[in-house]
Amino acid sequence: MTDEQEVDEHEVTDGGLGERERALLAVERRSWPGPGAKERAVRERLGLSPTRYYQLLNALLDDPRALAHDPVTVNRLRRVREEKQGRR
Repeated sequence: MTDEQEVDEHEVTDGGLGERERALLAVERRSWPGPGAKERAVRERLGLSPTRYYQLLNALLDDPRALAHDPVTVNRLRRVREEKQGRR
């Protein structure tokens, strides 16, 4: 298989979000039982540190494809982000 034929795990399909981006939004869509559970899931399921996870998630919130994919979650997270920025 050549480099051009290899499938990147983050490849975008049908002009939408890649697998990793959909997984980030899926983690945020869930409700978590207590402190640390979400961060543990991020490490185990996504293989990311919590810091990197939040960096990627923050960038994803500005992507119109994310809004089209999951408008409820993206709009909720945008509101939370704006409230935090307003308090600074």
